[in-house]
Amino acid sequence: MAKKEKTLAIPDEIIMNKIYYIRGQKVMLDSDLAELYEVETKRLKEQVKRNIDRFPDGYMFTLTESEFANLRSQFATSSWGGVRYLPMAFTEHGVLQLSNYLKSERARAVGFKIIDVFVRLREVLTDNMELRLAIEEIKKKTENNTKNIELVFQYLDELLEKQENPKPRKQVGFTLPKKK
Repeated sequence: MAKKEKTLAIPDEIIMNKIYYIRGQKVMLDSDLAELYEVETKRLKEQVKRNIDRFPDGYMFTLTESEFANLRSQFATSSWGGVRYLPMAFTEHGVLQLSNYLKSERARAVGFKIIDVFVRLREVLTDNMELRLAIEEIKKKTENNTKNIELVFQYLDELLEKQENPKPRKQVGFTLPKKK
């Protein structure tokens, strides 16, 4: 009999709210991952330290004091409590690697759900970037059109000015001499 896979009742918004942009990367913090995986942060960190060679810089890094202080200042209420060690931040690849080392079914399922959210975020950002580029192109065209319209109005003003105040024109042509 095949095992039934449990569907997680974690809304995508919960996961999205736990993704931060630090050092130019989308990351999740160890404490948030521990909460989602339903393990203690201490146990999560132990697994990482035991397998540190499996978490290169592109997968995980430890926040600096200033990064951590900046992150805490973004929250209205402090739910961090006392923290002995600086948090670890995991990229999308680090989250996947971490779920491989936490041996629970939940960790595997949550890991897949988190990766799906990261992928959707990337798609949204890509779509957003394409939209921004299209808007910039329209802006440039509009600016050029505005300049051209201003030039047309300038020429129209000059033509109207000439019509309203015509300069006396010197007659050009051949005149016959008068007969004597």
